Amino acid sequence: MRFGQAFLLALFVVAFLLAWQSAFIVRETNQAMVTQFGDPVALHTEPGLKFKMPFVQNVAFFDERALNVDTVPEEVLLADRKRVVVDTFARYRIIDMLQFYRTMGTEVQANTRLNNMINSAMRAELGQATLAELLSEKRDELMGNIRDAVNGEAKRQGIEIVDVRIGRADLPEQTSQAIYARMRTEREREAAEFRAQGQELAQEIKSRADRERTVLIAEAQKESQILRGIGDEQAIGVYATAFKRDPEFYGFYRTMEAYRESLAGDSTTLILSPEGDFFKYFNSEKGVSR
Repeated sequence: MRFGQAFLLALFVVAFLLAWQSAFIVRETNQAMVTQFGDPVALHTEPGLKFKMPFVQNVAFFDERALNVDTVPEEVLLADRKRVVVDTFARYRIIDMLQFYRTMGTEVQANTRLNNMINSAMRAELGQATLAELLSEKRDELMGNIRDAVNGEAKRQGIEIVDVRIGRADLPEQTSQAIYARMRTEREREAAEFRAQGQELAQEIKSRADRERTVLIAEAQKESQILRGIGDEQAIGVYATAFKRDPEFYGFYRTMEAYRESLAGDSTTLILSPEGDFFKYFNSEKGVSR
């Protein structure tokens, strides 16, 4: 009984392995090729459960969706003698699985071949275009021409190029540095020009302010001289009136003023003759000159 159970279990395992090796599933996004010793024997493009000979035949799956291929950036010389570094990418589909398998083998090999074909077609097409055309609406036309040129070769490999686009189109590093240096020099020149204009305007404003200041000071001094003259005239009139009214008192007052002005400091020293007119009021007890 035990031997029979072991035999049934072994038979079940063998049957499971045979079924596991015989059946495979083709998904909606894939297509499959059955090969026997490296040679294609069956193609499956419809999704579902499929079968093959176990241990003898193998299955290779290929994507039915559009696949991406990123090319290596290439420096291209345009028709106007300008150099640009162009980075392109493309999308392709496998339209003939058998031809693709025979010519390309795998998607990795296909990406390498397509990279070379796209760069070659891009150089040929962009070599006849100018930088202005590459940056204008004509860019789509150029990409279409590159796609058509690559498709001529790709369809013989079982591939259809869906689209080709330029990801980036930059100037080479040396050219970019030269342009940057020229732009910097131009901006520095403009800054120096604006600074010189500002200094010139500032000098004009300063000169005008100095001129107005000089005029205002001159007018103020003129007016002050006029007012001082009027004041002096009025003072002389007052002095003259006072002198006429009491000449002796006026003389005494003026002399006292002279004393106060001359003897204002603590260390003032005067060396004069006592008989001089300056001390005439000191020689009288009544404070009048003799």
